[in-house]
Amino acid sequence: MASSAARQPDMRFREPHAVISELIEIADYIAHLREEIGALRANEMSRDRIPMAHEELGSVVEATAGATNTIMEAAEAMLSLPDGPGYRDAVEERINTIFEACAFQDITGQRIAKVVEALRLFEQRLARFVGAVKARDATSTDPAELARRARAENLLLNGPQAVEETPSQNDIDALFA
Repeated sequence: MASSAARQPDMRFREPHAVISELIEIADYIAHLREEIGALRANEMSRDRIPMAHEELGSVVEATAGATNTIMEAAEAMLSLPDGPGYRDAVEERINTIFEACAFQDITGQRIAKVVEALRLFEQRLARFVGAVKARDATSTDPAELARRARAENLLLNGPQAVEETPSQNDIDALFA
């Protein structure tokens, strides 16, 4: 009596056209996956957007710290004013409110630092992923992205500039001269 294993075809010896068909299907899937990953514009994110986010968030931290220091220095200067009837009590009350309000900088600084670290890790992982799948950057062919960049360039929609990129007052005066 023949066993049931003897009646089933040996899967190691499938027909060559079935194997080739499966390999073509896998290759098509991989090609499609690469196209989709390229459409995500991961290289653009790693090269342009994520570093910009780092810079912008870092600028926020610097600006809020600078503003906080300015407020605190002004408050300290108010405390050193000469005494007058009732003046000092009113000033001290408002200065204490200013000091309490300045605590926001520490909290926002901590939160922004967490975001910067998360973006750094995301950037590293994204770069590793892009390298692993050899994704192409579709930035140069994406019409929506090209239109966005052209509009931003034409309308100078760059937002506030980093301190080192800010034109000097002399540069601005020369522009209007």
